[in-house]
Amino acid sequence: MKKNINFMFVCAYALFMLVTACKEKDTEQQTPVTANLTQYVDPYIGSGFHGHVFVGANVPFGAVQLGPTQLSEGWDWCSGYHYSDSVIIGFSHTHLSGTGIGELGDVLMMPVTGPAKITKGTVKSLERGYASLFSHQDEKVKPGYYSVKLKRYNINVELTTSERAGFHRYTFPETQDKSIVIDLKEGIGWDLSTETSLEKLNDSTLIGYRYSKGWAADQRLFFAIQFNKPVAQINFFNDTIAIAGNKATGIRVKGVAHLTPASGNIVLVKVGISPVSTANALQNIAAEIPHWNFDKTAQEADAAWNKALNKVQIKTADEKQLRKFYTALYHTMIAPSIFNDHNGDYRGTDKQVYHDTTFTNLTTFSLWDTYRSAHSLFTLLQPERVNDMINTMLKIHEQQGKLPIWHLMGNETNTMPGNSAFPVMADAYLKGFRGFDGAKVLQAMKASVMRDERGLKYVREQGYIPADAETETVAKGLEYSIDDWCAAQLALALGNREDYEFFSKRALNYRHYFDTTIHFMRGRVSDTEWRTPFSPFVARHMKDDFSEGNAWQYTWLVPHDVEGLIKLMGGEGAFLKKLDSLFIVKGNMGNEASNDITGLIGQYAHGNEPSHHIPYLYAYAGQPWKTAEKVRYILDSLYTDKPDGLCGNEDVGQMSAWYVFSAMGFYPVNPANGMYIFGSPSINSAIIQLPNDKKFTIEVKNNTPQNIYIQQLTLNGKPYTKTYISYSDIMNGGELIMEMGSKPGTTWGIAPEDRAFSVKK
Repeated sequence: MKKNINFMFVCAYALFMLVTACKEKDTEQQTPVTANLTQYVDPYIGSGFHGHVFVGANVPFGAVQLGPTQLSEGWDWCSGYHYSDSVIIGFSHTHLSGTGIGELGDVLMMPVTGPAKITKGTVKSLERGYASLFSHQDEKVKPGYYSVKLKRYNINVELTTSERAGFHRYTFPETQDKSIVIDLKEGIGWDLSTETSLEKLNDSTLIGYRYSKGWAADQRLFFAIQFNKPVAQINFFNDTIAIAGNKATGIRVKGVAHLTPASGNIVLVKVGISPVSTANALQNIAAEIPHWNFDKTAQEADAAWNKALNKVQIKTADEKQLRKFYTALYHTMIAPSIFNDHNGDYRGTDKQVYHDTTFTNLTTFSLWDTYRSAHSLFTLLQPERVNDMINTMLKIHEQQGKLPIWHLMGNETNTMPGNSAFPVMADAYLKGFRGFDGAKVLQAMKASVMRDERGLKYVREQGYIPADAETETVAKGLEYSIDDWCAAQLALALGNREDYEFFSKRALNYRHYFDTTIHFMRGRVSDTEWRTPFSPFVARHMKDDFSEGNAWQYTWLVPHDVEGLIKLMGGEGAFLKKLDSLFIVKGNMGNEASNDITGLIGQYAHGNEPSHHIPYLYAYAGQPWKTAEKVRYILDSLYTDKPDGLCGNEDVGQMSAWYVFSAMGFYPVNPANGMYIFGSPSINSAIIQLPNDKKFTIEVKNNTPQNIYIQQLTLNGKPYTKTYISYSDIMNGGELIMEMGSKPGTTWGIAPEDRAFSVKK
């Protein structure tokens, strides 16, 4: 009996353990383990050549980008940092990443020893200012953390952030004379201070503001600075003139906070920023970093990045690919950046202060770049943020009378051609996002095209913009056609037939710019006359009919109607022949070409965004293997894990979004039809984490540097012959298996019915 009881007990215990193990296994399958993916991010990638990326500490989409600002200035210092440089003037709390114009650099701080200087110095005379040499060997940068040793002062600087506050830790050498310079004059690139203020609130707190003009014509930033220990003395200056008292206001205000010997060698500083007020800046610190534990904040920043990066878990053949992929994914999440306070306050384009806790207001919308794929990536990997982006654009429309073009810190810069908010907003609605009013979006689109600016009056009256009336006419006209097609699809989804027909007609305006006698897009002077002289190679920056490109590159900018472009060119044969030529033809672009035309393969320019969809056009004409060849070459050759690893401007995430999509094996040629065209994946597998514990798995079989061609696909166990996959198929979850080979497949992707023609029938 005892043996039986023991036996029964053992069996029961074994059954219990088995059930427990099964439950744990089920839980493990449903709840993915958060991998340490920040180890694969190298923020130096893109800090050399013309990448212009931000190097420093931030959190995903954070308002603060806290990092070094260097002494050198110029185009390659648009972010304030270039890998070739070795001189730091301080650590600023706002930076751009990957733009072609220098801006921001607000609230620069520099710890020093010895007598404090109040100017930055010059390249030839560093000793006259507070600038310091540094070495990359003494520098460490990873997501959410930056550190460097300032050689001149032997000070170790460490930086981390929350969303709206920066956290500094300075380790001084043994010295009696240590201080921190606060320079409100200094900004990056075009930025010029117009009014600044610094005030001592108490013995450990400073508050102030910095108004400036530059790319953003009227930027207003408020801040609060808190020291972890009382400051012995604070001296104020307006430029180099000393100001008595506890407050200074002027165009170029500066301060020097002198630290007491009792403060020790380690000094902590927290800096909150706000678009509204110093009181809100203080509240942002209190809400986000209420303690003085630097390491805790750095760990939280790392965790925030890991959570974001784990939206896609990939396996690759080597660690270099891991670094390229996760650094690219990291770069897509620097902007759009938060532009409101923790309490919901923000400053609108009209400079009025609004209080709204129903959404997170954002800024830094580089839409001409990011509409092409970065925002499409957000609908997959950041769906929780998409509604905030669209609602921000709607609020901008309410405040300035049109949807954003290139929005920066509460300012419309009107940079780049097109109404590039249209594809982003239409795409979100068509993909099922409903955290905004679709009818209001359509109304905002209609209002935006009815304005008499940026060539829109000519579009309404003539269907094209005359080449002798404005510059960049072809670029504007082609972008407007894309935008109007997207608006038409939104109108159709809303059941608004009248607006659908209105925008659909405008979407075909691209035809006006196509010269059927030479098969190029070119500037049209009138209904019967083209602009002359004409060369498809020559590009004259901001002086001709194109924007950062030439006719070879812009002729393909019809992603919304590839079928129509094929017909204009005389059919698939002519289309493919010309497309082949694009990648091999050589020609001189002239002395006035934009510096942005980089990453050339023939006349294809991967370093500039209007070209990004072009390699995928082969799939529309029955030759997907050529898409595979071009895409795999670009993935392997034009992206590396070195500081010069980007072949052009990062452009606020678009260059990297192309890589993330293409490495997984597909890309959104049309920005708003929910279709992703297959190319040639460079990874071996990917798990995309979706809402509601769903996941979409990609398995790439027989993937090698030689096996670049898709042989066949299966989706959820069934043969899949289409050259594209839909957004809904991915979001439903499931498994895509891609079998690769060293030679083009003989059947996959060739039949016309399997191609992703995008025009509604």
